[in-house]
Amino acid sequence: MAFAWKASGLTYNRYLAITARVVRRSLKEQPRLQAERRGEMDLRFAKWTNGRQGEVKSLASANAAAMAEGAGQAQ
Repeated sequence: MAFAWKASGLTYNRYLAITARVVRRSLKEQPRLQAERRGEMDLRFAKWTNGRQGEVKSLASANAAAMAEGAGQAQ
């Protein structure tokens, strides 16, 4: 039996990010604010091709773009 997140085409990390966001949003005001601050990320990554580093991108903005792209494909 396949996991629901895998069957829907999500990676496990994406699945965890979505579930963490849902849990944070379901909390009451004060705990929610504290949890949202912990959930903020300032990570950057670059794709390497043929031994050369590509453009450095923010992980948060790349994740948001991928989520928007995924939402557009689902419709």
